[in-house]
Amino acid sequence: MATSFALYGTAIANDPKLQLSSSFTGFNLKKSSSNSLLLTKRFRVSPYLSHSVPPITSSIRAVKTPVSPQTSAEPKRSKVEIFKEHSNFIRYPLNEEILTDTPNINEAATQLIKFHGSYQQYDRDERGTRSYSFMLRTKNPAGKVPNKLYLVMDDLADEFGIGTLRLTTRQTFQLHGVLKKDLKTVMGTIIRNMGSTLGACGDLNRNVLAPAAPFTSESYLFAQQTAENIASLLAPQSGFYYDVWVDGERFLSAEPPEVVMARNDNSHGTNFPDSPEPIYGTQFLPRKFKIAVTVPGDNSVDLFTNDIGVVVVLDDEGEPQGFNIYVGGGMGRTHRVETTFPHLAEPLGYVPKEDVLYAVKAIVVTQRENGRRDDRKYSRLKYLLSSWGIKKFRTVVEQYYGKKFEPCRALPDWEFKSYLGWHDQGDGTFFCGLHVDSGRVKGEMKKTLREVIEKYNLDVRITPNQNIILCDIQRSWRRPITTALAQGGLLLPRYVDPLNLTAMACPAFPLCPLAITEAERGIPGILKRVRVMFEKVGLKYHESVVIRVTGCPNGCARPYVAELGLVGDGPNSYQIWLGGTTNQTSLAKPFKDKVKVQDLEKVLEPLFYHWKRKRQSRTEAFGDFTNRMGFQTLHKLVDKWDGVPVTSRYGLKLFADKGTYEALDELARLQNKKANELAIEVIRNFVASQQNGKGNIPKP
Repeated sequence: MATSFALYGTAIANDPKLQLSSSFTGFNLKKSSSNSLLLTKRFRVSPYLSHSVPPITSSIRAVKTPVSPQTSAEPKRSKVEIFKEHSNFIRYPLNEEILTDTPNINEAATQLIKFHGSYQQYDRDERGTRSYSFMLRTKNPAGKVPNKLYLVMDDLADEFGIGTLRLTTRQTFQLHGVLKKDLKTVMGTIIRNMGSTLGACGDLNRNVLAPAAPFTSESYLFAQQTAENIASLLAPQSGFYYDVWVDGERFLSAEPPEVVMARNDNSHGTNFPDSPEPIYGTQFLPRKFKIAVTVPGDNSVDLFTNDIGVVVVLDDEGEPQGFNIYVGGGMGRTHRVETTFPHLAEPLGYVPKEDVLYAVKAIVVTQRENGRRDDRKYSRLKYLLSSWGIKKFRTVVEQYYGKKFEPCRALPDWEFKSYLGWHDQGDGTFFCGLHVDSGRVKGEMKKTLREVIEKYNLDVRITPNQNIILCDIQRSWRRPITTALAQGGLLLPRYVDPLNLTAMACPAFPLCPLAITEAERGIPGILKRVRVMFEKVGLKYHESVVIRVTGCPNGCARPYVAELGLVGDGPNSYQIWLGGTTNQTSLAKPFKDKVKVQDLEKVLEPLFYHWKRKRQSRTEAFGDFTNRMGFQTLHKLVDKWDGVPVTSRYGLKLFADKGTYEALDELARLQNKKANELAIEVIRNFVASQQNGKGNIPKP
């Protein structure tokens, strides 16, 4: 394993007298009482380092990608790795770029601002110019949003954004349209009002998911607290966020002692001792890192799509005893690059509850030390797991963990839980889950939510399905709140189309720079067309399919675990994925490429028609049906589709046998018609001729 170095000043790097020992791993930046910078050495001994590193007399670099001891060549690294190396722990040049008069920031700062929770964007609907703005994403472990923070975010959206709030698939807010000149004001306001955007984007641990339901049962409380502890453990420590946005002022809440102990523990070589970033070092992680925590049976968090999935394990009395841990989930891929792929997390093992932070840290460090840093397409944990296999991966993690993993404990079947509608919290109060199409809070809905949340002083939760939960509602408030919400367009789930309740879409156009086609703006029309298809083929209103739409293959709306995933693969074009399940525990597969949005009926209508008629029972879900039938059969059904066969309201069947149908079909094609159209025409002509006295109807 390569020793790591950090560059903190050209004067030091160019000093010909500088000689470093083999245990030297760089300098730490610290502030003196006079606010000047002090350089202090830090040392780290890797548990795998078995060779000496010669003295270095030239430049000092941060190189976290392992290097073979037999070669002196520096390993290839992506451009982002270089930006991180020279950034002084994610400060420079962002701290300078945000002060310039230009509406945008340079390439290096564009990458670094992601670590601060923001993306630079421009309006892609405009032609001939670029109107730059910034999207800010908050960090809300378990989706928890205090009353004060919600009201502040609502205000900021109106004053500095585009007048909307977006609820994300990772239980956070996204605030779009913030101008560069307003960034410090908006960031500072969020920080000073119980919020944060630190680490919501970038190459580090993102927001930690947990079931949003505010139940008071011990298992849910324990899962949510664990999510918050993991978020604290893996939060950056060097202060770059506060230095850039609030001039070094700190707004830190007290951390549980077990979090501090786990972060500081270096008994198995996980840390950079005395570094401002003991877990991340100068280079942080190779790519984004996602974690979810849940309770047995509750897959509201899409557990297996995360780099780490953590499940509370209960004893017979319902007391938390430990955790099953799963690793290697991830959605992102690249079109036409078959070596990139979505992947579901695999079982790693079981740990006692007191060890979960150490186990999570060991997994993160394994990815930090071994994940690829040369090509970001392959930098997620799933590719390391694919390369090594779960057995080798477990062995390496155990060296950083210091213990062996036990086999995963048996768990009940998984179920998707939306938590929409009214529910008893368990403490005498209630919560109300509200569906928000694609998570976009706007217009009258936004105004109504603000009024209700402010009037009743409610805390809220954001769900991983882009919905919102109002918490701690007194029984006497239920009726007036229900009435107010309905007037604002926020209906109880029984009044919402079932297709909408489980659907998700990413923002895509006009602001996402990665979008290939529409998602959020396109999904309302797509869902309406699917409802029409359902009615046409005879499916009932209560029957539904999990549909997720993304504007590109990165998979932010997690389409690869949907029953029907539409993934943008060109202008007004989608790649269709089939075979996910209603509980999001199976991976879908690509069924058809380059389907134009106007041609969706040609593919989906025959699939829905045959699902209605060939499913094994009324309870066989669409995803299960497509898996059972197989894609070869489904392709044949789609290719030969001529439309829904016309039947009489009296149940008259037009074709008694296959031979008759094929003969009539051949005749119909000669007239550019469908078989059922020609059959109806022949019958009508025959009936008309009999009524006109031109023939005799045979008697039975």
